[in-house]
Amino acid sequence: MNVEMLRSLTSWQERIADTKKTVFLYGMGNGADKVLRQLDKLGVKCSGVFASEGFARGTLFHGHRVTTLSEAEKECGDMLVLLSFGTSLPEVMAHIDSIAERHELIAPEVSVIGDSSFEKTVFFERLDEAERAYSLLGDDISRQIFELLTAYKITGELGYLRQAFLLNTDESKLADVPENAVYCDLGAYNGDTVLEFVHSCNGRYKKIIAFEPEKKNFQKLLRNTAQLNGIEYYNAAAWSQSCELNFSSGGGRQGAVSDKGRAIRALSLDEALKGSRADIIKYDVEGADIEALNGSRSTIEIYSPKICTAAYHRPYDYFTLINHIDSIKKGYRFTLRQDTYYPAWETNITAEI
Repeated sequence: MNVEMLRSLTSWQERIADTKKTVFLYGMGNGADKVLRQLDKLGVKCSGVFASEGFARGTLFHGHRVTTLSEAEKECGDMLVLLSFGTSLPEVMAHIDSIAERHELIAPEVSVIGDSSFEKTVFFERLDEAERAYSLLGDDISRQIFELLTAYKITGELGYLRQAFLLNTDESKLADVPENAVYCDLGAYNGDTVLEFVHSCNGRYKKIIAFEPEKKNFQKLLRNTAQLNGIEYYNAAAWSQSCELNFSSGGGRQGAVSDKGRAIRALSLDEALKGSRADIIKYDVEGADIEALNGSRSTIEIYSPKICTAAYHRPYDYFTLINHIDSIKKGYRFTLRQDTYYPAWETNITAEI
């Protein structure tokens, strides 16, 4: 890892704190809430908020009238734009790129779950952990993506992400599925990755275990996979043990374990499997990754399943999860991939022995 290059980069916090430009947020909602809290920490004033034409209808957001980009440009001229939402839509990403050609644009790396953010000083305080994870990566593409992700997270510069996108491969993380496999989907959402698995193995599997805690998503999961045989459903959160947790529902995939919310059932994968094998485990558990991995510890130790996990819900997941899996079972070879998404959501780790 090119540590000296990373040390030389200016952090997005420093860039925002030192700017002489008018600061505008692009986007509203939960992401913008988090970016505003970062501005408060930095003592920087937000001068306004703009949104795409269809969303800018004079709505008030934290006391700011939401305008269009053209209105903001007429009002302020040059500005510092802070990207405050996530997207994988090509036309929206292209629009973001066009804004970045006209104005300085930063995409702050804030936590999807919780209110933390990526901090350059914290990264270098944890450099030993990052370098350990880097050493466990099994291919050059993963190592390049690791460096590019780190550079993006430090600077908020989307150019580093665009370079990572170019390193993407079309291969699914569920590729090379053996026949007669047992697949465990923790965070099954509406069944999309269950169906991807079934397609990958041409329908020749032994068993599927699907966890989904959110009620509406669970009903979609049942409907979308009703034609499948050999599937066990759990309307439960994947956790380190059997218990009851609070769950805050969000739109789509955004529900997560939290301090507030309705009570839900939580269950460990080890308890669900009762000692039987798993060949592939997928984790997309909205920030409960360590707990879900701990709840799979016996299965991982005994059967060495292929592991596919999301690694973007918290800013340092891309190395903490690699190290945690390695602490459970030595010998895993890790790959890191970044799907096309602004900001750095849809970062995925695959681990195989």
